[in-house]
Amino acid sequence: MAEISGGVALARSLKALGVSEVFTLHGGHLDSFLVACQDNDIRLTDTRHEASAGHAAEAFARAAGEVGVCVITAGPGFANVLTSIVNAWLDATPVLYIAGAPPLREVETNPLQGGFDQVAMAAPVTKWAHRVTHVERIPDLVEKAVRLARSGRPGPVFLEVPIDVMFGRADEAGMRMPARPAFEGRPAPSAAAADRLLAMLREAERPVIIAGGGAASVRAAGLLRRFASLTGVPVLESLKGAGVLPPEHPQYVGGAGALAVAAMVHDQRPDLVVLLGARMGLFLGGRSGAIIPDGARVAQIDVDGAEIGRLRPVDLAIVADAAETLEALLARGGDAPWPDRGAWTKLLQEAPKLAAAPFAGAPPLGPNGLLHPFHAARAVAEALAPDTAIAWDGGEAPAWIRPLVRTPEVGLNAGNGYLGCLGVGQGFAIGLARARPRRPVALFLGDGAAGFHIAEFDTMVRHRLPVTTVIFNNACWGMSQHGQELVFGRQHLTAVKLAATDYHEVARGFGCYGEKVTRLEDIAPAIRRAQAQDLPACVNIVTDPDVVHPVTVTMVGDVESEGQIPVPYYENIPVPGYRKET
Repeated sequence: MAEISGGVALARSLKALGVSEVFTLHGGHLDSFLVACQDNDIRLTDTRHEASAGHAAEAFARAAGEVGVCVITAGPGFANVLTSIVNAWLDATPVLYIAGAPPLREVETNPLQGGFDQVAMAAPVTKWAHRVTHVERIPDLVEKAVRLARSGRPGPVFLEVPIDVMFGRADEAGMRMPARPAFEGRPAPSAAAADRLLAMLREAERPVIIAGGGAASVRAAGLLRRFASLTGVPVLESLKGAGVLPPEHPQYVGGAGALAVAAMVHDQRPDLVVLLGARMGLFLGGRSGAIIPDGARVAQIDVDGAEIGRLRPVDLAIVADAAETLEALLARGGDAPWPDRGAWTKLLQEAPKLAAAPFAGAPPLGPNGLLHPFHAARAVAEALAPDTAIAWDGGEAPAWIRPLVRTPEVGLNAGNGYLGCLGVGQGFAIGLARARPRRPVALFLGDGAAGFHIAEFDTMVRHRLPVTTVIFNNACWGMSQHGQELVFGRQHLTAVKLAATDYHEVARGFGCYGEKVTRLEDIAPAIRRAQAQDLPACVNIVTDPDVVHPVTVTMVGDVESEGQIPVPYYENIPVPGYRKET
């Protein structure tokens, strides 16, 4: 009988499950597998830091609608990728993380890159974590991992393959390679639940649908476009729902923050909010009621029943897949006429323009005589190629650009999620580029976020990935500096300043095309030149550090009211008699 190594078994198992892209960083524990990938048509994208490999797998999963795969070495490799595992857990992204480990026979011998339990560390932030102890078990355990990553609420899974298992051998005849399931059923709503939701939508005067990550699939997006056209109900997006409707769709509104603007400016609020695979929490206004009004009825559709009613009771709970729910609604709601929602939709569609108006009318240069970030962001957005996928990373910097850029398709807009960690951007851009070969990707970074994994310029060059990195360079941690100013005053700034680094020169050193821009009229030509290159590019745009984005003011919250201690980014602490120090 022919024998094969654990590395070969792993590569063949992944290939049998449809995996053709793996993100990695070399480690000797992995060599048996890495070499086997060449013979199994699995492309390896090797990054300069394990966290970037993990983030690339996250973005690939979201863009391709498949399970992303990240394979890293033992010990420090695993520890470096842990941030990505937590990020995937909080953002419900299906990624298979595979890590090497010291030999099983050398447990408790103080071996190289060992001495701690990787499986135990991964378990709280994965759907399943397991140690492979026998070569012949690799195929069925890999199949289980991939299946669990995609089932129910998607999420990360973890397999540890010790080096003596990776390099060990077993009879090939004794292994049965896995196969992709021919059919994967997803939970659908009952007929009664679908009818109840249709009735609620017809009864409401100002209904809205907020689409989230649970609706961020090609199938769900297509069904949502049909349902929105049928009913005339306006559709808004959470961060992970970007691209579910194209901007030219009559019911497209944009980000869910438009609801807060409509309430503030027009005193108009929705009376029914349908959460379609969207979670209550920070990105939908938390418990403030700014986006989901306290007086509105709420219908929530989520494949994970634990998410329903997280911050407030709901009027209709549907534990089901978003696409299956839309299919049922279209099947049962197409005959009867629907109310005209034109005026309500138009009012919401005007909200983003109202939110931008104060900045659109501001001078192109800020208080320091440097570029106003809003005008810089608008110039960038207008110059990008229409089919550009979007990655973003930072605090205030991406907040300027996100409302202005077009998301070409669902899954092609990826950035900071509930973990709120910086350093995701370069990996996300790499993953998006692998998911759509030879098509453009734009990465928007603040200069703080740019420094986390700046060596990934090397990865982009080596693999010739068409990524244009746009850095808003204000020589500070913008959100941090402005938050300190709001709470403590400008006289107490600490640990928020950065150097005015020439990031475009750093990019050139790695082999990228690079430009520095200080004038508004030079931005669009620089972006077009960057995207026309046959290599990765970096456009370093110098912006004014004294311009504060409203998102910072909102997240810092009320800092003036007596009787409460201001706590940036969270709810204030009520303390009777407390007065802010000046």
